[in-house]
Amino acid sequence: MTYRYVKAPPGYILAFPLSLGKKLRYGISLVFITLGIATFTTVAYPLVSYQLNFAPQFQKSSLVSPLTTSPIQQVKADNSPTFVGEVVNTSFDYTDSTNWFAGDSKSKEGSVYALYTLSIPKLGIKNAVVRSDHTDLKQSLIQYPGTALPGNLGNTVIFGHSVLPQFFNPTNYLTIFSTLHTLRPGDIIDIEADGATFTYKISEMYEAAPDDLSPLAQTYDGRYLTMITCTPPGTYLRRLIIKAYIL
Repeated sequence: MTYRYVKAPPGYILAFPLSLGKKLRYGISLVFITLGIATFTTVAYPLVSYQLNFAPQFQKSSLVSPLTTSPIQQVKADNSPTFVGEVVNTSFDYTDSTNWFAGDSKSKEGSVYALYTLSIPKLGIKNAVVRSDHTDLKQSLIQYPGTALPGNLGNTVIFGHSVLPQFFNPTNYLTIFSTLHTLRPGDIIDIEADGATFTYKISEMYEAAPDDLSPLAQTYDGRYLTMITCTPPGTYLRRLIIKAYIL
């Protein structure tokens, strides 16, 4: 058998066919790279978008003190709970509202049992149940014990869980407050309790540090509503505070 040498034309690159094993490894690597990019984008984009588009609007001036020394305010430094600020590297279950506070020594004895519904038309939230007899945010929204009942003088404080906004479902209590940051002053919140409907209008939205207890304060010069969730959505770094007053 004779062989002959044929010189390739200029610029020609000799390519050897890939073996099945190399093709398989290449395909698996491509799949993992694609999944990694997709996962990073899914998590990072909402957080970056929130920081750029929403967080600047929720900053309160450091010159304004959130608490006054008025005797009608019931949050006291000596026995008030403290927000847990850091979730990284902890084992806290933040679907349990008691874990939003460290060393919560506030007695629930004497608290009036609350059971009513909350609706936020702009977000498609309709008749979400609010309760005060348990602390599981997977089951319902939670009214903080000792705060005013809807329609009464004082401040009704309601907690709700949030996750990344793309997983928002208005009927799932794990995700129900995930788009709370898209509300604006002037938006309406309806509460139905004891056969009556109470309509609140949002007056203020801001972020609070995890150790800021002022959102829990009770003032009796009006009928107020405060909704609280963690922010940025999907994290436990700060608290989003939404204040409203009754119409």
